[in-house]
Amino acid sequence: MTIATHQPPATTHPPTTLLARHLINGEFVDGVRGQTFDTLNPATNEVIGQVAEGTAEDIDLAVRAARRAFDSGPWRTMKAADRAKALRRIGDLIMRDQALIADTEILDTGIPIAQIKHGQVPRAADNFYFFAEMATRMTGESFPVDSAFLNYSILRPVGVAGLITPWNTPFMLETWKLAPCLASGCTCVLKPAEWSPLSADRLAHLVQEADLAPGVVNVVHGFGEMAGAPLVAHPDVQLISFTGETTTGQEIMRHGAATLKRFSFELGGKSPVVIFPDADLDRALDATVFGVYSLNGERCTAGSRAIVHRSIYDDFVAALAERVRRVRVGPPSDPQTELGPLIHPDHWARVRDYMDIGRAEGAEILVGGDRPAGLPQGNYFAATLITNVRNDMRIAQEEVFGPVLTVIPFADEAEAVRLANDVKYGLAAYLWTGDTARAHRVAHAIESGMVWVNSHNVRDLRTPFGGAKWSGVGREGGHYSFEFYCETKTVHVALGQHPIPKMGK
Repeated sequence: MTIATHQPPATTHPPTTLLARHLINGEFVDGVRGQTFDTLNPATNEVIGQVAEGTAEDIDLAVRAARRAFDSGPWRTMKAADRAKALRRIGDLIMRDQALIADTEILDTGIPIAQIKHGQVPRAADNFYFFAEMATRMTGESFPVDSAFLNYSILRPVGVAGLITPWNTPFMLETWKLAPCLASGCTCVLKPAEWSPLSADRLAHLVQEADLAPGVVNVVHGFGEMAGAPLVAHPDVQLISFTGETTTGQEIMRHGAATLKRFSFELGGKSPVVIFPDADLDRALDATVFGVYSLNGERCTAGSRAIVHRSIYDDFVAALAERVRRVRVGPPSDPQTELGPLIHPDHWARVRDYMDIGRAEGAEILVGGDRPAGLPQGNYFAATLITNVRNDMRIAQEEVFGPVLTVIPFADEAEAVRLANDVKYGLAAYLWTGDTARAHRVAHAIESGMVWVNSHNVRDLRTPFGGAKWSGVGREGGHYSFEFYCETKTVHVALGQHPIPKMGK
C-alpha cells in the first residue's frame, strides 16, 4: 500500500532562535541553576536550540514579580480601555511578525505551513483583538429592590494566574490563555510545554515590545515536575489554567487543592463524528478527514471516532480509505504538505504502540499504521484508518492524539447516542444529518461540552469552550473567561431608611 509523500521544497527556513530564556520581571534571564535543555526539529530530530530549564527557584522569582505587579503595579487598576490598547498592540505585533512566528512554530512543532500561516497565527492575533474588545465590556448586573435598595455586581481581577500550555499548536493556545488573563487585569506566569518552547519565547519578546509593566507577564520554561509542579503549588498563585492530558490535570488539581486554587482545565478527548444516511455525505467526508488529520492529528477536539450508519458504512469507509491514502505527508515547510511529523520521538512511539494494541484487539488497520515510505528521518506517521472496531477496544476508548481514525457502525439513533457517550471523555462531538429535529435531539443527548452540527470545528470566540466528564473543568471564551479570571463582588446600597432589628436595647 502506497502512502502519498513528497520531498521538501528547495528552500528551508533557518532556526529563529538558538536560546530561549525566561522572561521574569520584564527581563530575559537564564535559569537560577544555569541549566538548559535541547529542543528538537520533529522533521529531523536534530537539535535546533537550547532552552533555559526552570526550577522552583525560577518559578518563585516569576511569581513574586507577578505578585508585585498585581498588588503595586498599574495593570490591575488601569482603565479597561487602556488595557484594551495594550492587547491590541500585541495583536498588531503578531500580525507584523506572522511570517517569523509561523517559521518558528513550523520548525518546533512540525505542523504544516498552510495550517500555521493561514490558521493558527492569525487566530492568535484574533485572540488579543477579541479580548481587547471584551475588556471594555466587563460589566456586572444590577438588582434594584423597589426604592429600598440598589444592589449590583462588579468584576475584579483575582490575582496571579499560572498558565500551563500544551505542545500542540502552542502559540495559538498560549494567546488563548494570555489574552483573557490580561484583559481581566490579572498578572501571570506562563509555563510552556517543553517539547515546543520556541514560539512562547517569540511571544515573550512581543509582550516585552508591547511595553507592559514589568512582572505583568512572566515566562518560565521547563519540565512539569521541575517547573510546572512548583507553579501549581505556589501559595501566591490563585488560578491555574491548564490544557493537556487528563492525568496531568488530576495531578494539578491534587497539588493545587492545598491553597484552594481556581482551575480551568481543557483535558483529553475522544470525540465522535456521528454520520446519518440523510447527511450531505460529501461534506461529511471532507469534515471527517480534516478534523482528524489536520494539525498532524495532534488536536484535542479531533473527531477520532467516526460512528457511521450501517446502511452507508461500506461506501463511506471506501470513500474514507481513498481520501486517507491521498493525504500528503511530508516536510512541514512545504506548502503542499497536509500532514507533517509528530512532535517528538517518544510520542511517535506511543502512537505506533496503539497500532499493535489495535491489531491484538482484532481491529484492521485499513490504511497507514506506520512510518510512510520515503521519509526515513523525523517523526512522520502515515494517516491511518482503522476498521473492524468495537467501542470497548482501547483504540476506541483512549486518546491516541495522532492521525488515527477509527470507524464504528451503528444501527439506529439510540445506538449512535450510546456509542458516542460510551467513553470517559466529553470534549467535542460532530453530527451530520439532514433531519433538523434529529440534529437537535442527538446534539442534546451527546455528553460533550461542544457539538458541531453539519460542520467541522469552526470556533466562535464568544461561546463557552470546554469539556464534560474527563475532558475538563470550567469554560473559557467570551464572558465565560472573565468568570474564571475575575471575582464577582456584590455591592448592596440602601436607598432609604429600611427597618433594622434592634438587639441589646
